[in-house]
Amino acid sequence: MDLPKIHSITKKLFVALVGGFLLLFLLFHMTANLFILRHDDGTWYSAFCHFMGTNWLVKIFEMVLLGVIALHILLTIWLAVTNRLSRPVRYHQAQRSKTHPGSKLMIWTGILIFACLIIHFCDFYFVKVGLVKGQYMVEVEKLQNEEVSSILQYSAQSGMAPADVVASVENQMAMYADQMNPEQQAEMTANIEKLRNAVPVAEILNNAMMEKNLSEDHKWVRHLDYEQRTILKEKAPDCGVEPDFYYLTREKFGHLHIVIGYLFFFVIIFFHLMHAFPSVFQTLGLNNYKYNPIIEALGKIYTWIIVLGFAVVPILVYLGL
Repeated sequence: MDLPKIHSITKKLFVALVGGFLLLFLLFHMTANLFILRHDDGTWYSAFCHFMGTNWLVKIFEMVLLGVIALHILLTIWLAVTNRLSRPVRYHQAQRSKTHPGSKLMIWTGILIFACLIIHFCDFYFVKVGLVKGQYMVEVEKLQNEEVSSILQYSAQSGMAPADVVASVENQMAMYADQMNPEQQAEMTANIEKLRNAVPVAEILNNAMMEKNLSEDHKWVRHLDYEQRTILKEKAPDCGVEPDFYYLTREKFGHLHIVIGYLFFFVIIFFHLMHAFPSVFQTLGLNNYKYNPIIEALGKIYTWIIVLGFAVVPILVYLGL
């Protein structure tokens, strides 16, 4: 088996640099997740997700992050394979070395983390790109135009459904069609067609108000399903419908088996980070015998903060807090 000839030290440096970047990202991700615990109907968390999903700089960073994760995985596997190939014949007698126990588990915990990340992407990122169905939200302001507002206003006054409102208007206009000239009839037909096209959007807004699926500030329509998302994509392509990650998260963490699965994921993360943090400093040559105890202590503090910060969200959400 022939692999590109790159020095092992070079590969380790790349792994360390990429790993250091991911360590910083984990801290950022954990902090954002804590917004879920605010009792504000998801205002903070939804605003954060909206910013992350619409800002073009963030989109570039997102692609860089996915590339970094893929690079980290590939480099780690490549390093493990090349190290194995460099010693095809194993020692006849097991050697006792001072290698940190976590070092020997890194490749295995990394593989488990990769498997868990695929599940995590299915739950969240793949929903965002439309590969997996989920729950969605959209800004009320972007759904309202002249036709939608007129339908909703008349619907509120008459108590009729949006579709019935348009049918009533259509019937009334038809009564006067014979009194109109061709130009007026064409204008009437165009107006009715606009109202018909606005009915699906008006129904979604009307149902949201009836079922109280609006955010507390009435800025967002929440809890939209995939069918409603498809309607909005067709009838209001510029509305910017996006995943409702706050609702998705709280819904998923309401199931015990999902909470247990995520806690298992964080246990794996714990063992991986316990070695990853100090190994970054060691590989980059930033440690020495004076600072090693401090680096080890900082690594343990960082790992506990990250793991507990992530784990507290599913636990408290499941408990209804």
